[in-house]
Amino acid sequence: MRPDVELRLPVDSAYVSVLRATTVSLAARMDFTIDDIEDLRMAVGEACSLVLPLADDGADLTCRFFVSLRELQITVTVPSEKPAEPDKEGFAWQMLSALTMGTESVVEDAEVTVSMTMHSSADE
Repeated sequence: MRPDVELRLPVDSAYVSVLRATTVSLAARMDFTIDDIEDLRMAVGEACSLVLPLADDGADLTCRFFVSLRELQITVTVPSEKPAEPDKEGFAWQMLSALTMGTESVVEDAEVTVSMTMHSSADE
């Protein structure tokens, strides 16, 4: 499936703010509630905190946004010579799981991906 928006940024925590801003903009265009938008903004930050330590030096972080009616799916991927599952017992994973409707991680082909899905609660 082709993403609606895809960003590639250096593996550096300084660029996480770009992903947060993009997330906020997309969610606002989809008429997500202010609370949903804030949850997504924080969730993207938590997802990045899970994958950035696993990334290869000098690599790019790829963030893909899949937009559908009242739903936004976001994946954050980094290349890793020594891929490992993110710590699912840690604070970042617990926050990510609490902030979104669905969360998963995939480790394959020398990449680590964390995915999250959020449904708009507007008009509920």
